[in-house]
Amino acid sequence: MATAGADSSPRTTRPRTGHHRVIVVGGGNGGISVAARLRRRGVDDIALIDPSDVHEYKPLFSHVAGGTARISETTRPQRTVIPDGVSWIRDAVSAIDPARSSLSLTGGGTLTYDHVILSPGIQYDWASVPGLAEAIGTGDVTTHYTGDLAARTSLRLRDMRAGTVVFTQPAGPASCAGAAQKPMYQACDYWQRTGVLGDIRVVMVVPDDTVFGIPAFDREIGRAIDRYGIELRTSSALIEVDADTGDAVIGSASGIERIHFDLLNVVPPQSAPEWIAAGGLAAPDDADGFIEVDPETLRHRRYGNVWALGDAAATTNSKSGGALRKQTMVLAKNLVSALEGRRPRARYDGYGVCPMTVSRSSVVWAEFGPSGELMPTIPFFRRMYRESGLSWFFDRRILPWVYWNLILTGRV
Repeated sequence: MATAGADSSPRTTRPRTGHHRVIVVGGGNGGISVAARLRRRGVDDIALIDPSDVHEYKPLFSHVAGGTARISETTRPQRTVIPDGVSWIRDAVSAIDPARSSLSLTGGGTLTYDHVILSPGIQYDWASVPGLAEAIGTGDVTTHYTGDLAARTSLRLRDMRAGTVVFTQPAGPASCAGAAQKPMYQACDYWQRTGVLGDIRVVMVVPDDTVFGIPAFDREIGRAIDRYGIELRTSSALIEVDADTGDAVIGSASGIERIHFDLLNVVPPQSAPEWIAAGGLAAPDDADGFIEVDPETLRHRRYGNVWALGDAAATTNSKSGGALRKQTMVLAKNLVSALEGRRPRARYDGYGVCPMTVSRSSVVWAEFGPSGELMPTIPFFRRMYRESGLSWFFDRRILPWVYWNLILTGRV
């Protein structure tokens, strides 16, 4: 069997017409990791399509915004993480025709495949909230879901001494939705330590009935909300940004509330890239356009040579990097089986994880299944979700090293 390091450096190719045994769409966590696993299992003629020359470790963005990480820690050149023996096509997909097993590229050209793995990530729908697209990044409206604005958010939160800060989490599917809250807790901890928290009004807007949606984690996170005096708006959503008045308009079953803010940190509504639904890969009743896969095998329900994982896949799990690690293992095993003419038997169990950073030195390690059941990595230590400094150290210090050196190389 060949390994990911057995061949020469990854080749960068220009958009062209050609055929590959396996094409991977997306050069993020899922795409790079599954390509590396396939190479380690001896699969050759793999092409990976991604236009970016920078690879981002996005879980650190919330730490950047919260002042506990530098933006330089979140990126590396994309060429350094492409697995050896994988052809890198620096372009983006504009359309897919699954009946013809073909992909169209934005830079021109068409590629065909024996099998395709779709891991294009999720898109941010700024325009779906009136006023948000115009206001984001221009003044007092920001986000930590992009690296440049995460760094700017950090400075704004650090310099706050009084006023109102509003954090919002979107309704519907979102990439690591709980990350909407992480900079808030770190900022509150900082303000508390510097003696200004009493002069700052902090409001958190969440779409669900509780702050997380699972009782065990709600109790742990609730302690942080109480000690910082955060105003929690449940079953609510940001429905408009009024930049002229500096108001966040919040909608809920009880009506409309206007909150005047000095800083608004928004996580936008999210959906799958449009070309997925346009290519007939989404379920007809899926308004968000996610790829219709068997949530256990990660194989498309109607096209046997189409596979998907990560944020754009219509799986039942919470969308997170921790879920991706297990998905890449399952998908690689199943695709190798399919290539060898065997029935795919590996199953993804719906595992999800969200390390909830509730201070500048502690984390609630939330591991759970699709129905909200606890799924601790260490089964006999079921209370590892309790707020912990050790969990913070693992999340902040150990996991980034594991990501760059083991996850992206298909070793864990």
